[in-house]
Parts: sequence; structure tokens; C-alpha cells
Amino acid sequence: MTTPITLDPGHVTLAQLRRIHAGGVQLTLDPSAQAGMQAALATVQRIVEEDQVVYGINTGFGKLASTKIAHERLAELQRNLVLSHSVGTGEALPDGVVRLVLATKAVSLARGHSGIRPAIVDALLALANANVLPVIPAKGSVGASGDLAPLAHLACVLIGEGQATVDGKVVSGREALAAVGLQPFVLGPKEGLALLNGTQVSTALALAGLFGAEDVFCAALVAGALSLEAIKGSVKPFDARIHAARGQAGQIAVAAAVRALLDGSQIDPSHPHCGRVQDPYSIRCIPQVMGACLDNLQHAARVLRTEANAASDNPLVFTDTNEVISGGNFHAEPVAFAADIIALAVAEIGAISERRLSLLLDPGLSGLPAFLIRDSGVNSGFMIAQVTAAALAAENQCLAHPSSVTSLPTSANQEDHVSMATYGARRLLDMVRNAAVMVGIEAMSAAQGMEFDRSLKSSPLVEEQFAAIRRRVAFLEQDRYLAPDIEAMRAWVQGEAAWPAPLTACLPSHQ
Repeated sequence: MTTPITLDPGHVTLAQLRRIHAGGVQLTLDPSAQAGMQAALATVQRIVEEDQVVYGINTGFGKLASTKIAHERLAELQRNLVLSHSVGTGEALPDGVVRLVLATKAVSLARGHSGIRPAIVDALLALANANVLPVIPAKGSVGASGDLAPLAHLACVLIGEGQATVDGKVVSGREALAAVGLQPFVLGPKEGLALLNGTQVSTALALAGLFGAEDVFCAALVAGALSLEAIKGSVKPFDARIHAARGQAGQIAVAAAVRALLDGSQIDPSHPHCGRVQDPYSIRCIPQVMGACLDNLQHAARVLRTEANAASDNPLVFTDTNEVISGGNFHAEPVAFAADIIALAVAEIGAISERRLSLLLDPGLSGLPAFLIRDSGVNSGFMIAQVTAAALAAENQCLAHPSSVTSLPTSANQEDHVSMATYGARRLLDMVRNAAVMVGIEAMSAAQGMEFDRSLKSSPLVEEQFAAIRRRVAFLEQDRYLAPDIEAMRAWVQGEAAWPAPLTACLPSHQ
């Protein structure tokens, strides 16, 4: 069962992009895009026919931009450009990221500023729809002039070179095209450059990081609610008046989401005189910390949605004046900044989750058995699971260092400042996985803590999530091999869980 999605260049939504990343989609281009593409193509053809000298159409590239190329060698120029730039290294990008690259490259080219044949856009969508995915090495881009090396590997498939996967098997580019009923393209003027220039790989990686961060964010709110109930914490710090007095939008939204999660709990009203004056910050300041993370994710989402719809190759064709203008939309600084603030959010979501986990294991703070095991001493319980969480929290803190402040010049100093957006976005995948493990361990541990007193029920929404955890992980009566439980909880965070509506209402890709 596939979901049909019509791509309207300039207006593709985050919800559509998230669905493309997940797979099982059939993509079509809005017919209104055809006129703009044809007009831009006609402009490029006119320049070639009139033998005007225009960068990217009949000149060399980068430092060689002043070298004019003879008309009879223009096809050779574009082919050589693609082949010479296919220098990526490392593991192949994940399938979901490649689908996003294909879709966003098609959207960018269909904006009508690239001057390429519509048939090339159709080919990109045909590959995505058939799940015939170019093999794109993950490393080798500095994020300006666009994602040259990884996009060259995509373009290689269109000319019958490189590699792609068909039904999970790696085949040649020529075989991949045949699988969708196409012959290799002979690229025309500017077409190779338009395919290689652009921020689509950085943007796709950052979107994948954003969507993963959304799942981790929801799971962390659930885990925080479970932890609060397990220690019989106070809901007073979530009072709407506190957060309205500060006025931070994310904080207000998170406090409301947690109140909705806990609505109807029997546990909170059961201990009004327990003597607990204040909970530790990791519980009491969930709205403040997670709200700031949400604000970061919201801002990054706005930037990435814009970039996913952008014409980011170079030069750009403006058909109203018949001009082709060289600029720098390929510079991925907006994506680099967005990736950096997503990284900050993911690191903090994991960090505060690990602190709640530590709280749960400490009987002096939680009031629960040491390390959440009845026969402690003989049993270590969740002691070393917290060590794993601490190790991953430290790793994420290192990975959260901003990549956008790093720049090394390339192309004989013609490209003298670069964004490093591709690495900045790529590291988000590792960070999200680390955070998913941390939050999963917390949720598993909080469910364990709740089971020491089940005389009262939590709210319906929290009980739903508790039951979902128990379907994956059993109560820890005595020490057992915990690695499979941790993996099961990571999978719960990363896509298996159905998050309650009050949580998804906060998410950029659900709005």
C-alpha cells in the first residue's frame, strides 16, 4: 500500500517530507511546474545557440570558470563534470535519506530556475517510486558548492554509471535505469552542473535528524511522565500559570503536553502531604529544558522546509529577463546552523533523561529500591544500564560541538569558505540513536519503578505507554541479559511507538 504525494515545488510540507523519508510513497510532480521548467530550458538553449559565454553552460567550473568550452564538447563537459566529482567515500547513505535526496532534488530542479529537461526530473521521481536508490557514499562534501560529491554519485546513475540498489541488490547505474524503463541520459548544457550543485544531501540528512529528534522528544516526555509517577513527584511545577508568566512558547507547550499526559492519574492526588517539597531539576524543569529543545526544533524545521523547496544550484535562470545569474545558493550555511541547533536539542534531551534515570536508581532521592531491584547486592539491577546512558550522554555532548564554525578552503581558494553542513547533519543520525537508547533506558527503568507500587493507576495515556513498554520488556525480577531489552526500547523510541496526540501536536512535521 503506497501513499500518493503530489510535490508542488516551493510548497512541499514537512509532513510530506517525513512520509517520503519513511517510504511507501508514490511521488508525482504538480503539473503547474512544467511551464517554468520548459521556459528555463528554452533560455539555456538560446544562450547556446547564440554562443553567449555563460558560466556553467559553456565554461569550465570552479577555478576553471574563465575557460570557454566549444559547442561540440558541451555534452562531454557535463559528463566529465559528473564523473570527476564522484569521489565520495564511506558507507552508503540510508534509504530514507536517499529518497529525500531524490525528492528534494526533483523539487529544486522543478522550481524553473535550473534550465534542465523535465525528463530528468521525471527520472528522479521514477527512481524514488520504484525504490531504485542510487548508492551515495556518506562522506566527501563540505557543504559548498553544494553537496558536489554525493550528488555526483546520484547523477552518475542517470548517465548509466555508478551504482544503485534494486530490491536491495547493488547493480550498475545502467541496470538501475533499465529497471525503471529508462536509457542513460546524455546530459545537455548545464544539466550536470544543476544536478551536482545544491544542498539536497545536507538537507535530507538534517531532515532525517529532525524527524528522529521528534520521536526522541515525544519518548522523552513519556519517559519523564513515567519517572514522575514512579517517584511520586509533584505536578505543581507544570501549572500553566508558571509558564505563562515566563512566556516562552516551547515551555508553555511542553507543560501543557505533560499535564495532558498525566490527566486522570490516581497517583498524584494520593500523596499531597508526602513531605517532598521540591523535585530535582530533571523532573521539575522538564518544561523549561524540553520547551527550549522544542523551540530549537521548530526553528530548524522552518529553515529545513524552506531549503527543501529551494532552488539551490548555480547559476540560476530567470526567464522573465532571460538572464542566467551566478550566485551562491549552494552554500549550505542555513542547513549547517539548523543541524547544529538540532544537535543541541538532541544532546539536552538525552542529558536530562540520563539525569532522571540516575534519580530513579538512587533510593535516597527516589524512595525506590536501590537500582530498581528488590534483592540488590546479589542483583545489580539497572546499575550498568545507567553507565551506558552516561557514556552515550557524554558522546552526544562531544558530537553537539557546532560543525558550522569549521571551514576549510577548497578549489584553489575559489571556494574559500564552506559550511560543513553535510557532516553537521550526518552526525545527527548517530546522536538521535544515542538519545533513543538513553530515553529508552529511562522509560524501561521508570516502568520498573512504577511496578513497586501498583495500588493506584496513572492516567489513561501514561498507562497506555506503560503497557506498550511491558509488551516489549518484562519486569526485572532478577538480573538477566539486558542488551535485548535496551534494543527493544530503542526501537520503541525510533518509530515503533504511537505517540499520544498531545505530544504530536507539538511537533513541526505534524502541524
